[in-house]
Parts: sequence; structure tokens; C-alpha cells
Amino acid sequence: MAQVEKMISAKKLVWALAAAGVLGATGGALAMRNAKVSNEADVAAAGSTSSGTSTGASSGAGSSAAVDGAQVAAVTTPLGTAVAPSVATATTTAATQPPAGLPDFAQIAATQGPAVVNISVSGTVKTRSARVPQIDPDDPFYEFFRRFGIPGGPGGFGGDQDGGSRQIRGQGSGFIVSNDGIILTNAHVVQDAQEVVVKLTDRREFRAKVLGSDKSTDVAVLKIDAKNLPTVRLGATKDLRVGEWVLAIGSPFGFENSVSAGVISAKGRSLGPEESRVPFLQTDVAINPGNSGGPLFNARGEVVGINSQIYSASGGYQGLSFAIPVEVANKVRQQIQNGGKVQHARLGVMVQEVNQGFADSFKLERPEGALVANVEEGSPAAKAGLRPGDVILSFKGQPIVASGDLPALVDQSSPGDRIAMEVWRGGKREQLTAVLGDANDKAARQAKNDDSPSAAQGKLGLALRPLQSEERRQLGIREGLLIEEVSGPAARAQVRPGDVLLAVNGTPVQSVEQVRGLLQNAEKSVALLVQRGGDKIFVPVRIG
Repeated sequence: MAQVEKMISAKKLVWALAAAGVLGATGGALAMRNAKVSNEADVAAAGSTSSGTSTGASSGAGSSAAVDGAQVAAVTTPLGTAVAPSVATATTTAATQPPAGLPDFAQIAATQGPAVVNISVSGTVKTRSARVPQIDPDDPFYEFFRRFGIPGGPGGFGGDQDGGSRQIRGQGSGFIVSNDGIILTNAHVVQDAQEVVVKLTDRREFRAKVLGSDKSTDVAVLKIDAKNLPTVRLGATKDLRVGEWVLAIGSPFGFENSVSAGVISAKGRSLGPEESRVPFLQTDVAINPGNSGGPLFNARGEVVGINSQIYSASGGYQGLSFAIPVEVANKVRQQIQNGGKVQHARLGVMVQEVNQGFADSFKLERPEGALVANVEEGSPAAKAGLRPGDVILSFKGQPIVASGDLPALVDQSSPGDRIAMEVWRGGKREQLTAVLGDANDKAARQAKNDDSPSAAQGKLGLALRPLQSEERRQLGIREGLLIEEVSGPAARAQVRPGDVLLAVNGTPVQSVEQVRGLLQNAEKSVALLVQRGGDKIFVPVRIG
């Protein structure tokens, strides 16, 4: 179903700024996944309970903000709150010429606007059964949950005892790239939708088929049964400059065919590990819920991006918005149209930022590149000879300035590509070559092998694996388990991917099976001893 809120904590924006070199952060592992994300479907049906019934900010956004502060939110809006303005025919006669040096926004809106569409989605979702352990009335959060409700909690909105379903609706934007009805939008706009309706500027409506979508890049491809449709012109981001004018057209809050303008604030922005495949365009264009999936135009009237996310504490625009580069979207579209399947290349490394301290330690001229923290066993990186402690300076001839540059460059390649890399090792530059793998193959192997060392541990929310001999030597420890992924209780306790788990409740750990055994008798909380960089710290994790 359409996802109204794809909330990402403000810490990830700080992470992004650090990756770009704007902030002097010590850096974090880019391969980290399972960052705190809240996905909520909006509801517009009368009488139904929804997290997105406010035009200003959804309750989901408000709740997330209460915990994490400002958020980056995917921008869709409830259909029930949309106000449908009247549509007037654009005219170009006797148009006032813009001041010298400014693009002709009116001309772009008149010529490209008819190819921008409004997308409405609907369907049903199952409500969760209330048959889950209730919160103890003595718990300090009991009163909060009693008043505001959580699924399965006292006073919650988790449905009746047997579960059920409810009607939900959502809305976003899109644009036509082929006159036979091919449309690009965001994957979160149409996710799990049972019915997708596309509305053109001439008020014609079509049911759309979702040809395919790619969650990792947030791109979806739709098809409507129509001919001779207006189309947008696709541009390129390589020559796009920071400070250059851009224009967005979409349906914020349901106001169809709304136009807003601004400038490019930054390029190649990484918003955290989950979105590391996308080198986002950052703008100050006013983007709001409902703009998701709409086009971002350059001053020549060419689409350079798909508006996808906003940085917000309220659910509305607050000066920062992010767009998926058109090259990323077009690659996904071509793969979906050609084979119905999206492939992503895989190198198999965990990297972190090179700060000044690392640069001094490794005798680098300046803090740049991607520091290899871990190399997956049997991965393309391992076969190429990459080692923990290497600093990747260039990939496929492109310089790696910030660690966030590497995942995006890997994803712009294809499985099977032979890639040249320049690395800094032992105070000198070396040349390595890697044959990239398929990220989907790795995901399939992990899904089939729940007992593998990297399988997520349900009680803690950790994905663990034994350290390799080289990693133990680099870290100066004899035992421990590398934390590859974090979710659930461990994520709430601020455990991070890249940490090394040394002990559970004071007992040194050497295997995943040992950790499972130690957790069997744990009831309310456990104390984890982790090594983070050169520090060893205890982290209390509440599991009861």
C-alpha cells in the first residue's frame, strides 16, 4: 500500500552531512541497515483510524519527531484531506518575459506540466491481532499507551481479537516518459497498492498497472492504456551545478499541478545506509506530502530527478528536500521494462568515513576516501584482495571524496562489471581490480539460511558473525563477534553496525550459538560489552 510516512531520524541527516564532509563526524559504517524507519499507510475512509489524516503533519510524523526530533519523510498525503482545485487551461500568449538571468518558469510549466500526473492508490490492509502480551500497568509508559494507543497495547488500534482489515487510500505524483503510457514515480507511493489510478491534467483518469518497483532506490514504473500522451524531456545531473535553478511540479496535499521553484543545494547527498545506493540531489524547493514521485526540472525544462523525501520536524516542508537523480531512475526503468527485474551490483565491503585522525594515522594528504572496516568472506572485494584498513581512493576512475560516494558508484555499475580501484595501503597507492557480484544473490542466500552466522538474532535484533583473523589483528583482540546489522531492542539502545560484541552479561562470547544460549534465560535486560573504535563500552539492552 502507499506509504505515507517513511520517517528517517535526524541522526541520519547528520550522518549524511558527515559523509559529505560538511560535519566533522567520526563517521559510521555505510553498510549499516535497519536504521529506525517508520512506515505508515494513510487512511482517508470515513471513520477509519489513520496516521495521516492531518494536512499539516501526520500523527506518525509527530510520534517519530517526539522520539528522534526532526525527520526525513517520504512525501505522500491522504486522499481524504486533498482539496481538488479547479484546473485551468494554460496559455502562453502575451506571456510576461522573466527578468534577465532567470529561467522561464512559466514556459516550463506550460510545456512540461501536461506530462505530470496525479496518482491515487487504494486497497486494504490487515490489522494486527491484539493477542500479544499486554503492558504492565506499573510500566511508566502504560498511561501514554493507554491514552494514545499502540498495536496490541491497552487502548491500541491493533484491531479486534481476531484481527481484521481496513480500507486505506494514498496519493502522490508521477510523470510520463513515453507517449504509450509509461510513468515514473516513487516505489513507496504504490507499494502494496491494489488499485492505482492516474489522473492527467485534462481530467482523464486511467487505471494503471505497476510494471515493477525497486524499494532500494524508491523507483516504480507504471503503465496506462493510452496513446499519444505528452511526455517530459529527460536531462542529466552530471552538469548540474550547486546553486542552479530547479522547478518541481506535483500534487502537494492534493493540490494538483502545483509548481514550486528553488535551487540545487548539494549533489551526491547520502541519507544513510538504507539509501546509500542513491546519490540524492538536495534542493530548497518547497516539497510537501503529495509531491512524492513528481519531477524535478532544470532551467532548460528537462527532468533531472524524482522528488522523494523531505527533512521535516512537522511532516511539512522546512527548507530541505531530496530528489533521486534521473540516471538512477532511468536505469531502474530500463531494467524493469526489459526483464521485469532490477539488479544491483555488490562489492561486499563495510566502509566508514576517513576523518582527520584516520588521515594522520594512515599518512594521507587529506581526509578523503572510504576506509574499509570489513570485507565479506568470499565477496568480490575479498577476491580482489581488499583488506580491512585499506582506503579506497577511486572506483571506476571516479574519485572517492566521502565514504558515501562508494555505494552509489557501485550501484551505478552492473553485476559482472570488471572495475579498477585505487587503494591506499601501507602508505602507498595500489591498483586492484574487482568483478562485481549481484546484490540479489546475497539477499537470497541469507533468506535461505536462517542459521547462518549473519542471520538476525530475534531477541536482541543483531546480525552477528565471527571476526576474521585479519580483523582480530587490526582490532587487537582475540575473540568477539562483528555486529553487521542492528534492529529492534539493540537499535533502541544505540548499538551500531561495526561494533564488536565482546561479552554478554560479563561472559566473553566467541560464537553466535553461545550468544543464543546466554539469551535464553534473559528476561528483562542484558548488558552488552562492545568495542567501538578504540573504546570498550557497556550497553544495557532492554528485551523484556
